[in-house]
Amino acid sequence: MVEIVKVKTKKEMRQFVDFPIKLYKNVENYVPALRGDELKLLDKNKNSNVPDCDFDAFLAYKDGKVAGRILAIEHFVSNEKWNQKYARFTRFDAINDIEVAKALFDAAEKWAKDRNLTTIQGPLGFNDLDKEGLLIEGFDELATFEGSYNYPYYQELVEKCGYEKEVDWLEFKILPVKKIDERVSRVADLVQKKYGFEVLRIKSKSKFLKQYAEQIFECIDDSYSKLIGTIPLNDKLKKELLGQFKLFLNLKYFVTVVDKNKDVIAFGFALPSLSKAVNKCKGRLTPSGIIKILAAAKNPKILDFALIGVKQAHQNKGVNAFIMRELMQLMIDNNFEYFETNHSLETNIKVLQQWKMFEHVQHKRDRLYFKNLV
Repeated sequence: MVEIVKVKTKKEMRQFVDFPIKLYKNVENYVPALRGDELKLLDKNKNSNVPDCDFDAFLAYKDGKVAGRILAIEHFVSNEKWNQKYARFTRFDAINDIEVAKALFDAAEKWAKDRNLTTIQGPLGFNDLDKEGLLIEGFDELATFEGSYNYPYYQELVEKCGYEKEVDWLEFKILPVKKIDERVSRVADLVQKKYGFEVLRIKSKSKFLKQYAEQIFECIDDSYSKLIGTIPLNDKLKKELLGQFKLFLNLKYFVTVVDKNKDVIAFGFALPSLSKAVNKCKGRLTPSGIIKILAAAKNPKILDFALIGVKQAHQNKGVNAFIMRELMQLMIDNNFEYFETNHSLETNIKVLQQWKMFEHVQHKRDRLYFKNLV
C-alpha cells in the first residue's frame, strides 16, 4: 500500500530533502544538492522563484517509510512566454517500485489537471539554472554539482508511467589541448579586426560584478531565450544567484567578450568541480564541509564548464572563437584532467559544433519527458 502526502510541515520538508541522500548513500557518482538550498526552495515564503510560479511537493510512503518524492510546478512566466498550459515535474526520486512511481506521478498529474493544465513535462526545475533532465546514459561518470544523477531504473519507471521523450541534452568531457588551434585564433583575430570585439580583462572580482553582473544576466536571458523551456530570471533570483556564485567565482575561469562600447555581447565561464567535496559532506554546509568545498575550489583538477552565451544579435559572427581560444589557453596553462560541459540540447547545433574544436567524448545524456493530460 502506497500513501501519498503533500508536503506541508518542516518534518516533511526534511524528509523530502533527505530522501535522495539516503537513497544514494553508497553511490560514489551521485552528488547531492546543498541541503539548505533545497529546504529554502520548498518554503514558498523564501523561494526566489515565487511569484513567477506555484508548486507543491509530494512524498510517497510504503510500509511506513519514505519510498519516493516528486515536486510539481506551474510556471506562470514560462506558460505565458510559450503560450502553453504546462506543468513541470522535478525532484523525482523513488525506490525501484512501479507502484510507488505511479502513485507519485498520479499525484503530480492530478495536481496539474486541477489547475486545468494540459501537459506535464520534466524533469524541469524552477528556472534555466535549475537541474534538468533524467540521466539515461553515463551512470559510471561522476555527476557535476550543477547536473543530475539518478539510478538507471528511473527511465523504465518514468516510461511505464506513460511519459515520452521530448528532447535530450548531451554532455561532453573536453580533454586537454597542447596548443591553441590556429583556426580558432585566426577567426578570433578576424572578428576582432572587423567588429572591434575583445576579451574583457578585469582582475578585481568586486569591480567585475559591480559593473558587469547585470549585463551577464541580460546576456543569459537573450542568448537562451529561444531554447526549450527557458524563462527570464527575476531580480530576486539574480541577487540570490550572485550570492551563491560569488564565493566560488574565479575570473581566471570567466571569459567575457565586449564590443567597442565595453558592453557584454558574450560570455563563457567554468567553475571548479565541487562534486567530490559536496558528496563527502552529504550536501551539508557544516564547518568541515565548507573547508572541503573551499579546498576543492582553490586547487581544482576538473572544471565544470557551466554556461556559454552569445547575444542573438551577434551570433554567427565567430564570437565563440574568443571563448574557445581562452579555454584552450586555460588548459595549456593549468594541469587540468578535463573540462566537463553543461548539457546542450541535441537540437542546438551551434553549441554542439563548437566542441569539435577539442578532443572530446560525449559521455552523458539527459532526457526531457512529457505526457499529455487531455
